[in-house]
Amino acid sequence: MLSIVIPTYNEKDNIAPLLERIHGALPGIEHEVIFVDDSKDETPAVIEEIAKSDSTVVLHHRENEKGLATAVVKGFSLAKGDFVACMDADLQHPPEVLLDMHTAMLAGADMAIPSRFIPGGSDGGLNLWRKFVSGTARYIGKILLPCLRKITDPTSGLFMVKRELLEGAQLNPIGWKIMIEVIAMCQVKKVLETPYVFHDRENGESKLSTKVTIEYLKQVWHLRFHAANNGKGMKIMRWSPEKLAERIEASKQA
Repeated sequence: MLSIVIPTYNEKDNIAPLLERIHGALPGIEHEVIFVDDSKDETPAVIEEIAKSDSTVVLHHRENEKGLATAVVKGFSLAKGDFVACMDADLQHPPEVLLDMHTAMLAGADMAIPSRFIPGGSDGGLNLWRKFVSGTARYIGKILLPCLRKITDPTSGLFMVKRELLEGAQLNPIGWKIMIEVIAMCQVKKVLETPYVFHDRENGESKLSTKVTIEYLKQVWHLRFHAANNGKGMKIMRWSPEKLAERIEASKQA
């Protein structure tokens, strides 16, 4: 079973198309979609209404907590699948890559990471300022955390991991960048990167702010001294678009 954890904050217009595309991307694959919601708008009501007729949907609404990374950690605790995915609700992470990640996990990866920066990938959904901010954050993380240095796209927040690696891990994230927390604090030894195209936001507003940037810097600095994974022995594999398509087709026929 696959668990998909999605933190939400005021994303009411994205929920229905997101779920439609998730289900369409995973034909024949048992899955659950866990929304951990901090919204102030009608998002939880939208999710609740859909859940009445969609048994795969799980909602956990938080009244007195907030923060993307802590929401994802809560979602991890609710997950029942052998594999756990994390993605955003804004459709900039295309739900179709769930099949890519699932195929990578079936190939024996500890963690599957779609990347914008390998052949077949693109970060075209970001404007020039966002690309600069994202690139700066990425390189700061790589400089300070050895476990990130061989990973091409460690700060996107789109990934899938074996649930057993999350169990017992001391995850105490600050801010938004949950993926670097998982890599740094879990015993991830085999990473498989697949290409993906980052999309434009369709609805809602970006959550990027100065506060988010400061929280990221605090998180990386903390992990520099407390990371359980120093990156030694970590194996990074990358599939080309052709290799990915070949493996997906083979898994369908298996």
